[in-house]
Amino acid sequence: MNLKFDFNNPTRILFGSGALNELGSQRMPGKKALLLMSGGKSARVSGAYARTLEQLARAGVEAVEFAKVMENPIKEMVMEGAAFARENGCDFIVALGGGAVLDSAVAIAAMATNPGDLWDYVNGGTGKGQPLAHPGLPIVTITLTAGTGSEVNCWGVISNLETREKIGFGYPELTPVLAIVDPELMKTVPAQYTAYQGFDALFHNTEVMMSSGVNILSETIALSAIENIAKYLPRAVQDGNDLEARERVAYGSTMAGITMQLTSTTAQHSMEHAMSAYHHNLPHGAGLIMISQAFAEFFIERHACDGQFIKMARAMGMPEADKPEDFRTALAQLQEACGVADLKMSDYGIRKDECMALAINARETMGGLFLANPCPMSDEECAGIFARAYR
Repeated sequence: MNLKFDFNNPTRILFGSGALNELGSQRMPGKKALLLMSGGKSARVSGAYARTLEQLARAGVEAVEFAKVMENPIKEMVMEGAAFARENGCDFIVALGGGAVLDSAVAIAAMATNPGDLWDYVNGGTGKGQPLAHPGLPIVTITLTAGTGSEVNCWGVISNLETREKIGFGYPELTPVLAIVDPELMKTVPAQYTAYQGFDALFHNTEVMMSSGVNILSETIALSAIENIAKYLPRAVQDGNDLEARERVAYGSTMAGITMQLTSTTAQHSMEHAMSAYHHNLPHGAGLIMISQAFAEFFIERHACDGQFIKMARAMGMPEADKPEDFRTALAQLQEACGVADLKMSDYGIRKDECMALAINARETMGGLFLANPCPMSDEECAGIFARAYR
């Protein structure tokens, strides 16, 4: 076990049911906020929109809305949002929404204060990898879903449709200053998306456990998160009003945001980003589910991290687990319990003859995550995982 770690997360986290009610009493990082949302329907249905405006007014903050974030956010939207923030004199961002909104906040915060194009600052693919010339706008996050953990870290994933790239973008100075995680706001998320988002959170933690960079702290947090997600996600899917289940899954998701500050995820995320870069209508969590069992099998067959698989299987409700294959069994059972075991790549237009193109794209755009794999994976082997997972 690696006993070394480097952890610095400056985000203040207000976690728990009713946490949004505390926003107005917090010290805000500015006086005029860009209120960043998707279409805003989910925020209104959950009551989060009205409550957030009320709390911002209580804090003496003026807000202007930019509600154009879409699933799998794109570069053009980021640039439009950044221009809107500048034109309206916004001095910080309040991101109210799910993973797409939280991811977009990081990129918009950077481009609101820096010249040029977002891809000038992206590392990987056709990005130019330039350092930020100026600090981004401060960010306050209010998450409406339990999935990405982006409410507490400095990363966002943005798509470039022109180049067919979906790449993680972030700098430590873009880490949110305040995060509100209020499970009461998540009760209206539909069952299907509750499952997709919950598995995204699960895989953040399982990939940390599999990663070559796992350490004593990231493992401890990840196992706690995995246990809570595995036990309570089926309940949250079955009954969205089950507040205890929502709280436990939200805990697992936010903890993933912390484990990913301590330890990188693996190529499973690179591979899914390639899938949704080519097929933009594919929900991120759904894509991860589709390849998850084949991805785990690759390392199980090579005995790359047997002990980690056994620990995860035990955390997922198999206390007698004693072989790495038990993790795959536990994962399959959880997917069955959440109604997502029958997802098919072909339903989203993915073709089996794309497997090598997807593998190459995954390495070219987010090759750094391949370095975290517990053993090497060639392009041919990566394509083989796609092929094994294909239905």
